[in-house]
Amino acid sequence: MTDPAAPTAPADAVRGSWVAHAPTFARPYLQLSRYDRPAGFWLLALPCLIGLALARAPHDFVPNDAWLAALFIVGAVAMRGAGCTYNDILDRDIDAKVVRTALRPLPSGAVTMKQAWVWLLAQCLAGLAVLLCLPDMAKLVALGAIPMVALYPLMKRITWWPQVWLGLTFNWGALVAAAAIQGEITQAAALLYGALIFWTLGYDTIYAIQDREDDALIGVKSTALRFGESLKPAVAVIYILCIALAATAGYVAAGCHGAAAVAPFALHLIQQAVRLQPAHSQLALMLFRANREAGVLLFAGWAFIAVAI
Repeated sequence: MTDPAAPTAPADAVRGSWVAHAPTFARPYLQLSRYDRPAGFWLLALPCLIGLALARAPHDFVPNDAWLAALFIVGAVAMRGAGCTYNDILDRDIDAKVVRTALRPLPSGAVTMKQAWVWLLAQCLAGLAVLLCLPDMAKLVALGAIPMVALYPLMKRITWWPQVWLGLTFNWGALVAAAAIQGEITQAAALLYGALIFWTLGYDTIYAIQDREDDALIGVKSTALRFGESLKPAVAVIYILCIALAATAGYVAAGCHGAAAVAPFALHLIQQAVRLQPAHSQLALMLFRANREAGVLLFAGWAFIAVAI
């Protein structure tokens, strides 16, 4: 029997996602928040956790770190969902013209604009609850992300580099983690933030390969279009810069051990750059999703130092 949810599932949703088995009334809201595409939750939470691990790499984890990690994870789920909902509200007309996004809840009519705004508010309130639980310095730093989140959906209309803006926004949690643990934004945290911006620029350029033809037709800009025939070497250079900055951050925080701990992450990015085929959109989606594992490797490397060295 055909799944009744199948015709309304966005093209890039994870096949067999639990969202397809959720109550019918809830599915459009879960799709608005991309619960059927969990990679984004990982990619928003991981910078926070990586920042936490880097801050602790020369020392040891303390019991309160588990509480902070839980807050970062819940906050990432809430704010990624809110960000995606807000993005879909602003992009509903563009999404209707793109094959990959035409079946999203707003362009398909599965939810109304009013319902989307109410859902957005509910998720923002969940994010606010997390914010209020953070240390004071971390609260102040976290608030700095709000203008970037608000402006991100507009970037693809005005610049070829919306992926850079996404990097600035998605990785802000690394600075929040440093503020929460160390009470300030350290040199190592700033270097990590720069590294993660390049990471996002690389993996979101790969992701944007899927939309190149549609984006060109409707006038939406992206680095996948900007790089053109040079996309593969451009991603390689971006990832090399990411690795260099991450290794420098590790060295500043924890010496040679901190730099060496970046090696598994570096190897993962290098194999992505080698395997990338700009004409192969399904491979691009697979490589993009694999950045969850890349981020986990970076976190694990510095967490190991904090625990074992």
